[in-house]
Amino acid sequence: MSELYPTIKPFFSEMLAVSDDHSLYLEQSGNPEGIPVLFLHGGPGAGLFANYRRFFDPDKYWIIGFDQRGSGQSTPFGSIKNNTTQDLLSDITQIRKHLGVQQWVLFGGSWGATLALLAAIEHPETVKGLILRGSFLAREEDFDWYLDEKGGAAQLFPDYYQEFIHPVADKSHTTSLVDAYYDLFTGIDEVHKMAAIKAWCLWEARISKLHCKLHEDELVPDVHRGISLAILECHYIKHLCFIEPNYILKNIHKISHIPATLIHGRYDCVCKIQGAYLLNEVWSTSQLIIVPESGHSANEPKITAALCLAATAMADFIKEQE
Repeated sequence: MSELYPTIKPFFSEMLAVSDDHSLYLEQSGNPEGIPVLFLHGGPGAGLFANYRRFFDPDKYWIIGFDQRGSGQSTPFGSIKNNTTQDLLSDITQIRKHLGVQQWVLFGGSWGATLALLAAIEHPETVKGLILRGSFLAREEDFDWYLDEKGGAAQLFPDYYQEFIHPVADKSHTTSLVDAYYDLFTGIDEVHKMAAIKAWCLWEARISKLHCKLHEDELVPDVHRGISLAILECHYIKHLCFIEPNYILKNIHKISHIPATLIHGRYDCVCKIQGAYLLNEVWSTSQLIIVPESGHSANEPKITAALCLAATAMADFIKEQE
């Protein structure tokens, strides 16, 4: 199977209180007797998208998805209070225990891949396998690639980059790009805040696909999703994703026995392919699939096909081991 599975709806959804001030939207679909798979969305702040369920054979998988803190239908929306990587990892554990899952497959792209890696490193005994797309290792060089004027993305898209930094151009000599955006996102000037949110989202959208649409209205996500995506991405990047430098590669030995499929677009300009290549070099049970004629987005046809095939192969492998 190399195409998306038919559209399905959740058979159950709920709001799960994970702290005094955060409740998460949590949904289940597919086969509750199947292999549990946790879908981890990107951003941070992107929230779930309906098509994510279609990566998985609904007869083979018990498909679990949730909106991370501040994202999608979770509340409070767009909140950065008590919103750290450690909080999200705690949420994942709470969800697993709430659903009575002993072991599951972790499936994530971009920031979702980061979170999947961190969750596996923290609790390797709970993970059957990982499927990761566009892996982001949250190193300083990864942040620089994405946002710095001398980074890879800015060098490839200098025209788009100039538009990206325009909302904070007057602060560029006194503060960092991320800090300048953070001040706008957390300030009281709603007009400039919304302009900055649009610029942030447009930058990411423009560099996410090998072949990009030219019309801004088609690129920028809906306002609701754009707000959480921009604010939470900036919040996490400002704090270096709340992890120690090079934490993932330093701790990859803890999950070196867990099977993993690493899928990366050859021309991914958001998360550079070198990160996935390094992961594969030090992870003896991983397989790296470099997808030709593709960038970062899971919606690119060849990326989509690779994800569907990887999910099917993982299910077959797990069944063979039982």
